[in-house]
Amino acid sequence: MRILFTGGSGKAGKYAVAHLLAQGHRVLNVDRVPLDLPGVDNRLADITDAGQMFDVMQSYADFDELEPGTGVPNFDAVVHFAAVPRILITSDNECYRVNTIGTYNVIDAALRAGVKKIVFASSETTYGVCFADGERKPDYLPLDEEHPVVPEDSYAMSKVVNEVTARSFQQRSGADIYGLRINNVIEPHEYKENFPAYIKDPASRRRNFFAYIDARDLGHMVERCLLTDGLGFEVFNVANEDHSVGERTPDLIDRFYQGVPCAKMGEYESFFSIAKAKKMLGFAPKHSWRNELGEPV
Repeated sequence: MRILFTGGSGKAGKYAVAHLLAQGHRVLNVDRVPLDLPGVDNRLADITDAGQMFDVMQSYADFDELEPGTGVPNFDAVVHFAAVPRILITSDNECYRVNTIGTYNVIDAALRAGVKKIVFASSETTYGVCFADGERKPDYLPLDEEHPVVPEDSYAMSKVVNEVTARSFQQRSGADIYGLRINNVIEPHEYKENFPAYIKDPASRRRNFFAYIDARDLGHMVERCLLTDGLGFEVFNVANEDHSVGERTPDLIDRFYQGVPCAKMGEYESFFSIAKAKKMLGFAPKHSWRNELGEPV
């Protein structure tokens, strides 16, 4: 596939781009800074500028595409990860502006260019727990995609708006547009750096539902979305199957979620349910901090 990928230079994006390249796809990375990765094409552009997005959606990826003399090839898919990645980086209104206007521009330009498959990054924060003022507990466990999304911060608000925007574009276009509610992204080197502290202090992971997503498994999730057609508009939780702490699921419930309705769960099953992605997309995460740190599964 010929894929336009926004935000491929970021923490999550660079692993997804590398995964797609390894599967034989051609990727044009659109970002504010280039990605230094063999095989990737780069274009510097601002997602909040509609003109720039319309231009890159209908542009050559590199000089070799001039050779056939048949005009600019079409993109088969767009993956949109570019965003202000959390609160407390820019002002709140700037975070909201960049993320909402940028997503509108990317989807609009993609559909006008004839793209029929769009995958965009939403967030675990949409559920309103991650950046809540004080402690907020989920309405029930495990947390699936039907759970209410009522956040109170600018970043999560922008992601909820982006989901509504995507759904509206899908309604008019009939394209496949899939949103990924991505949990806390972990790079391979972060297991040794960070997870001993998580194991020592499980409470530090409460705002992430004690969950995580290995950056390499996130690449696999993107690939499954690109290879699965005909779903229309859907959102999917994205996480690994176990917790990011050493405690058992029943013990975490007793300590942190007393009074929260909970279905029967496995001994170390993640509270951030990925059952929908496994069923509809064939998502199959392979990595676990237990394997990375030499701990028993």
